Amino acid sequence: MQQIWNDLLFAHWPIAPEIMRPLVPSSLPLDTFDGQCWVAVTPFHMTGVRARWTPPLPGLSAFPELNVRTYVTHGGKGGVYFFSLDAGSRVAAWAARSTYHLPYFHARMQVADHNGSIQYRSIRNHDAELSAEYRPIGSVQIRESGTIEHWLTERYCLYTVVGDSVYRAEIHHHPWPLQDAAAEFSANTMARAAGIELPAIQPLLHFAKRLEVLIWPRKKA
Repeated sequence: MQQIWNDLLFAHWPIAPEIMRPLVPSSLPLDTFDGQCWVAVTPFHMTGVRARWTPPLPGLSAFPELNVRTYVTHGGKGGVYFFSLDAGSRVAAWAARSTYHLPYFHARMQVADHNGSIQYRSIRNHDAELSAEYRPIGSVQIRESGTIEHWLTERYCLYTVVGDSVYRAEIHHHPWPLQDAAAEFSANTMARAAGIELPAIQPLLHFAKRLEVLIWPRKKA
């Protein structure tokens, strides 16, 4: 699959490994930075979604998406584990759930850009919603290896578990063009819907304006 991710916010909170461990399949070792797991709530919107070498399909190539994720390893390769992925397209959510066995949901979603400030609204149900306004507040920086920003974002595969089997889907893109960000959340129950209580602290916030992405089919890891 070929996709373009636009106006993306990484909002990261630290979570103790003993809290995270029961929420992630035991076949996936938790990945930690300085002894902490991290969970991200990540709103963005996608364009140009299509199978590679094929034209985009009207009504299926552009829609908002909202992820809740953490970080794991398998066979020594770090990657992403998703608790949920909400999409503004019902068909896209069904197709991704069917082909990648990812926990996709359909949600009512709205995204608007007001002079560089992104207003984002997503409602799956009364227990899973996000209402936020976010914006970049710094210049683009490619983060160096060893920094927490690099560790959180430069991950080039995702993992799913089906039965007793672990599957990996490879992801390719250029390094993240991250900017420091500011955000205000008037509603955020996305992590709680996955069984995660976020700490009452300011999250680590980063913004990326645009990133082209390739995603390969999942294979047994």
